[in-house]
Amino acid sequence: MKKVGLLVGREKSFPQALIDKINERGQGEVTAEFVEVGGVRAVEARRYDLIIDRISHEVPFYRGFVKRCVLEGTKLINNPFWWSADDKFFNYSLAAKLGVAVPKTVLLPQQDYIEGIVSESLRNLEFPLDWEGIVEYVGMPAIIKPFDGGGWKNVSRVNSLEELWEVYNTTGTLCMTLQEFINFDQFVRCYCIGQEEVMIMPYDPTKGYLSGEQYINDPNYLSPELAERVTKDVRTLCTALGYDINTVEFAIKDGIPYAIDFMNPAPDADLHSVGEFYHNWVVNAVTDLVFKRLGEPQGKTRYRWDSFLSPEPPQQLMSAVASATEQAARTIVPEPVREVGSDIVAGMTEMVSEAATAVTDLVSSVIEPKSEGKAKATRAKSADKSAARKSAPRSKKTSA
Repeated sequence: MKKVGLLVGREKSFPQALIDKINERGQGEVTAEFVEVGGVRAVEARRYDLIIDRISHEVPFYRGFVKRCVLEGTKLINNPFWWSADDKFFNYSLAAKLGVAVPKTVLLPQQDYIEGIVSESLRNLEFPLDWEGIVEYVGMPAIIKPFDGGGWKNVSRVNSLEELWEVYNTTGTLCMTLQEFINFDQFVRCYCIGQEEVMIMPYDPTKGYLSGEQYINDPNYLSPELAERVTKDVRTLCTALGYDINTVEFAIKDGIPYAIDFMNPAPDADLHSVGEFYHNWVVNAVTDLVFKRLGEPQGKTRYRWDSFLSPEPPQQLMSAVASATEQAARTIVPEPVREVGSDIVAGMTEMVSEAATAVTDLVSSVIEPKSEGKAKATRAKSADKSAARKSAPRSKKTSA
C-alpha cells in the first residue's frame, strides 16, 4: 500500500475533494490523508510515499519537515528546495531568456534593513538611486510589488514618481520590484499540472475574491493562435522552473501575452472561488499526477543539494516537455515546444552547476544596454530633475 499526505492551510474544499478522489481511485492500494506532524526527529523512517505541499512556504516548521522527507525518498509536489530558492524577479529574467514576453521590470533596493545593517554593509549599493532613469525605463503607470510575494499582498499601482516614492517609503524591509503596467485587453490565469496539462481560465483581477465574477468558463475566450502561444509559454515556464502544480497569469495587450505572475505553486482551487468546472478539472488533473508520480521508479537518493534542486537528468527534462505525438493528443498543440526543450535543459543545467553565475547574468540582462544609456542621459538632465532627485526617498545606506 502507498500513502499520500496533504499538507494544507485554511482551504477546505480542494484538499478534501482530492483526498476523496485519490482514495476512490486507489481502492485500498493507495490511500490519502491529511499530514499530521509534531516534533520531527532528524532520523526517522519514511511516513509518506508522496506529499502534496500547499502551505510550507508560509510555515517554516512545515518547510523543514518536507525537505527532510525528501531525504527519505518521499516524492514532493512541489519541490521544496527550488521553491525556497525561487523569487519572482528571477522568474521574469528567466522568462525573457526563454523567449516569453514579460513587462519591463526593475528590482529595487530595500527601503530599510534589519538591525545590524549599517552604511559599511551597503558599500556596493548605488546611492542615491537613479529614480528618473528607472521610471523612464519602466514607464507610468507601474506596479510596485514584493520580488517574492504572493496573494496580491503589498501590491500597488502608482501613476507618478511622487506616488512611487510615497508607496516605496512604506515598504520597510521588503525587497520590491517596479514593473510596467500592462493595460490589458484580456487576462487569463492558467493551471499547469505535471508541467504538461494546461487549463486556460479567463480571469478578471478587478473583481473581488469569492465574488463569483473572477473566473469565466469560456473555451473560446482566446483565439486558437493565442491559446496555442499561451499554452506553449505555460509549459515552457513550468518545465524550466520544475513546478508540478502552478498557475501562470498573462495580461494580454495587442495580441501579446505578457507573463506577469508565474510563481504560484499552491494556487487557489477552492470550489467557491474558481467554480465547479475548474475545481473539478484541477482535482482530476492532480489525482492523475499523483498516480503517475507513484508509478515512477523511486531511484536512489543523492545527498547533494543540487540533486534535490534539479533531481531529473536532462533526458527526463526533455521528455517532460512531451513528444510531438503526445502533444497531438492534447486539446492545444504548441508545435514549437520541442524546439524550446534544449534551451530549457541547458538553462536548468546551468542553474544547478553554475547557479551564482547564472543569476548574475540573468539579472544583468533584464535592463538592456540601451536602457542603461538612457539612464545615464537622464542623470545628465536639467537642474530641475537634479533637485527632484535630492528630494527622493533614500534607500538606506545607514540605520537612519
